[in-house]
Amino acid sequence: MTRKERYQNLIRYFTVHLPVAETELTYENDFQLLVAVILSAQCTDKRVNQVTPVLFEAFPTPAAMAKATFDELHPYIKSISYPNNKTKHLIGMAQLLVEKHNGKVPDTREQLIELPGVGRKTANVILSVLYDQPTMAVDTHVFRVSKRIGLVNQNAKTPLEVEKQLLKYLPEDLVAKAHHWLILHGRYTCTARSPACTKCKLRTFCRYQEKQQKTS
Repeated sequence: MTRKERYQNLIRYFTVHLPVAETELTYENDFQLLVAVILSAQCTDKRVNQVTPVLFEAFPTPAAMAKATFDELHPYIKSISYPNNKTKHLIGMAQLLVEKHNGKVPDTREQLIELPGVGRKTANVILSVLYDQPTMAVDTHVFRVSKRIGLVNQNAKTPLEVEKQLLKYLPEDLVAKAHHWLILHGRYTCTARSPACTKCKLRTFCRYQEKQQKTS
């Protein structure tokens, strides 16, 4: 099966079975999404969603968070992975939003990655979800699923390489949705340790499944 055919099958399946695909992070405005995405690095969305309601109540705006001290903010996110670093990142991010962007979340990758705690992946999430730009955030799920299915070359070693290949083959208007398709599939079906291949609806065009059949 060609790579183009794998993409066609992927799009055909998810367009029918998951036409609405969105982030599972809970947020009410642009600032809240940015905070949630920063917190979600190497942490589950479920855990982040348990923490953010009280956090946002205490620090509802960039200005409020910018004034926070480490000791004031840290208790709210101490159950999140890497709470010390993320506390510093959130305060620094909020301060820069206030000082340089009038409290508004930037709409360019260059400006976003200047913010503490924001790398390319986080910036791509923000650009996609908030500003409907065709950016592909490659997290561990997207990286794994893309390679297993055969959407990208096996020699793609970095998230950036995977990102470029996905953007090359996905229609621009489906990039944002495909990002969530791959994440959700990786989170609930094509898991890292025990992929549910027998229940997977993508197995008919999955390269990993093809290899399993050849060796069985």
